[in-house]
Amino acid sequence: MSRKLLTLSLTATLMGGTAYADTPQVAVDIAPVHSLVARVMDGVGMPDLIIQPGASPHEYSLRPSEAAALQNSDLVFWIGPDLIPWLTDTIETLAKDASVTSLLDLDGTVQLDFRESALFEVHDHDDHDDHDDHDDHDDHDDHDDHDGTAAHDKHDHGDHDPHAWLSPKNAMTWLNVIAGQLSSADPDNAGTYFANAAAGRTEIELLIGEVTATLDRVRGTRFIVFHDAYQYFEMDFNFQASGAISLSDASDPSPARITEIRDRVMRQGIDCVLAEPQFNPKLIATVLDGTDAKTGIVDPLGSDLEPGSSLYPELIRNLSTALASCM
Repeated sequence: MSRKLLTLSLTATLMGGTAYADTPQVAVDIAPVHSLVARVMDGVGMPDLIIQPGASPHEYSLRPSEAAALQNSDLVFWIGPDLIPWLTDTIETLAKDASVTSLLDLDGTVQLDFRESALFEVHDHDDHDDHDDHDDHDDHDDHDDHDGTAAHDKHDHGDHDPHAWLSPKNAMTWLNVIAGQLSSADPDNAGTYFANAAAGRTEIELLIGEVTATLDRVRGTRFIVFHDAYQYFEMDFNFQASGAISLSDASDPSPARITEIRDRVMRQGIDCVLAEPQFNPKLIATVLDGTDAKTGIVDPLGSDLEPGSSLYPELIRNLSTALASCM
């Protein structure tokens, strides 16, 4: 037996037989998905994270260690090309022998279309009267009389909004799929994978109740987000944003789009405008100037959290507390 295999065998023995020398090598694109995979692999192994915390997946250059993780992988889990189109060719080249799972394309994944408009129609805020809704309509009409770029920034993107991990319901579906894929590659640990997935789903069910209670305290308030990354969270918890400064792909907004958002903040009594740590704070300052709206910070990737199995529930919990604190 080689020294490497002997070391792995001894490690498995010390861990009570829950890890094996042939544990599959797993690569994952972003930290929230990595957290779900880590939850399923708990006690067996740890997946490799390709895009490090603090970086935007929309623009990223792989480090040599991350390229090596893809090259050595037996399985790859990623959201898919709608989120990270540049990673498609890299996976096909470096991980050509791996089993690759695009979570956004799975049966059972709720997929939402891109929202192109800067302003969103919000129907669940009963404490705002019909006059507000009429003003929203007028905002659209005023801008649509021009060239249409205010309501619809022209940009190419995939078929669906890729931020599907911000739906805890999608995450619960994915835990099952991840366990199934890992079990096919590593049947000796199938029982552990499926038990971990079941425990993870229970944890998320409890989390949904906790987040719902947090948001119930501030229902009826209105908020704007920096970029349109949160509609899966909004739909799961029936707590919709009133608009987004930037499109879902985080591309730079047009001046007309910024004007639309600023008009809504001033005219519609927006309570909160949410920034993100990865993006330009000057745009938030422009939108807030001369208004009474508060500002907070949310992060759809959990950049300030330690990667691992606890990151996903912390991420979802932090979104709800940031919203409640801002409003």
